[in-house]
Amino acid sequence: MTNISIRSFKLSLIATTIGAAIAMASSPVVAQQAMQPMQPMKIERGTILTQPGVFGVFTMFKLRPDWNKVPAMERKGAAEEVKKLIEKHKDNVLVDLYLTRGLETNSDFFFRINAYDLAKAQTFMREFRSTTIGKNADVFETLVGVTKPLNYISKDKSPGLNAGLSSATYSGPAPRYVIVIPVKKNAEWWNMSPEERLKEMEVHTTPTLAYLVNVKRKLYHSTGLDDTDFITYFETDDLTAFNNLMLSLAQVKENKFHVRWGSPTTLGTIHSPEDVIKALAD
Repeated sequence: MTNISIRSFKLSLIATTIGAAIAMASSPVVAQQAMQPMQPMKIERGTILTQPGVFGVFTMFKLRPDWNKVPAMERKGAAEEVKKLIEKHKDNVLVDLYLTRGLETNSDFFFRINAYDLAKAQTFMREFRSTTIGKNADVFETLVGVTKPLNYISKDKSPGLNAGLSSATYSGPAPRYVIVIPVKKNAEWWNMSPEERLKEMEVHTTPTLAYLVNVKRKLYHSTGLDDTDFITYFETDDLTAFNNLMLSLAQVKENKFHVRWGSPTTLGTIHSPEDVIKALAD
């Protein structure tokens, strides 16, 4: 028995040594594979605006009075400067710029930056502040959120309403207006059961279906990322329809759980970034 035990021990020791040697030989390869950087996702408008896990940064700016003292040639050159900056970052962020001057008191323009990596959006905004117009503008508001799959009106939780959401398509003219409304819920909302919140959101969603044909919308989740819970983003060419949509939402019970709806509500017009800067340079 003793000879057999010694023999078994030696065989076990040899097997362990061989296994360790194999692991040592392969571990650098595994480690090297683990250290390979992830390939950045290419920015394509039609894709990034429909995916979950995309960060959205909304930054509202007010031009300083001294902007009008900047030489006219420099102001006009600001559009080309911003255009070059957007081109430089086109593989990292999707940039939209909107004009609010004439419609808002506290801002003249605002950015919506979509990015897979929030740090890339931060880099773009930091470099924008070094441009001619960026040096002559103050930040009025910044909102940060991330896109997520549907929490409530999903195929499995609410198939009927989900079918209504999926089948409706925007069919109005190209939107000329954009509206951004931050929303924050109270503690009572978050302490309700998922089933109770689902019922409230079904009531919330039902009156909105009629407006999907003339109001585009997108939701960003902000809890823990900002001082709000949601950033609601809308595009439309029919502001009367949008007003009626907001009235219908104000009348549902779920509205009682809001501690912030707007403040600010930002209304602007949709243009190319270059045209926005040109308008502000006049």
